[in-house]
This record gives sequence, structure tokens and C-alpha cells, in this order.
Amino acid sequence: MMTGFAPDEIDQSAPTRAARLKWVVVVDADLPPGRAANAAICTAAATARAVEGLLGDDAVDADGNAHPGLPWAGCAVLAAGSETLRTIRAKAAARADFFVADMPAAAQHTRVYSEYLDAVSATEADKIDYYAVSVVGPRNPVDKIVGKLPLLG
Repeated sequence: MMTGFAPDEIDQSAPTRAARLKWVVVVDADLPPGRAANAAICTAAATARAVEGLLGDDAVDADGNAHPGLPWAGCAVLAAGSETLRTIRAKAAARADFFVADMPAAAQHTRVYSEYLDAVSATEADKIDYYAVSVVGPRNPVDKIVGKLPLLG
């Protein structure tokens, strides 16, 4: 099942809370700021590419300069401890109506993509540490999975 917005669901004039789907990126609260930003951005890039209808129209300023579309339904960036992050990822990945993009720690500990792929393939799923998890799914179930996590600060 593909997660995303059908064309008739996209209402860029509605408040973000009106959207059927909710997008959150949960980042390991113990990461230093640069690594946390990197993890959030990387999972957001994978999500934006995969989830249909997530990005709004390009904005054009008064001088005619285009500014690429941003998520019209919003995106909350939250913080959690590593075990909570692993639990969130597992719960979200178990749902067919969710899209999940994650950043295993190995992504920031390798400099060559094929080395990252090798590191992940050599690690059992329950032993992977995550630096960030991006989740898109129906609003209420997403809220239940992320609970009352604080914004990344």
C-alpha cells in the first residue's frame, strides 16, 4: 500500500491539522546539533521523494523568483531517546498505512554509501541503532505512536 495524498485531498488553504496524514520526524535527543540536523534532513529527503502529494506548490515572490514547494501539511520534528526511537520505528513499520524512512547510525559512521549498505546488511534488525525516523500516516495513529514527545530543541 502506498502512503500519500490523493489529488482531491490536497488543500493548501486548509490548516495543517486538517490534513488526513501527519508527518513527524523523530530524532535521537542525545545527538549533537549538527548530527541531529543531518539525520532529520536525510530522512525528510527520503520521505519527500516517496510520499505522493506531500509537497505544496512552489511559491513565487513579487519579483518572480520561485521558491520550491514545502510540506503543505506540515512536519513536526520531535526528540526521543534511542530506545523510544527504536520502538517508534518498529510500531510505525508494522503498519501498512504508514510510510517510514529511517537513518541507521551507520549512515553517519561511513563516508562511502556502499560501506553504509554493507554495515546495515551485516547488522541484525533488532541491533540497528537509529538516529532519526520519519513517519507519515493517519493523524490519530501517528499521534498515538509518538505520544507527547517534545519538539527537538
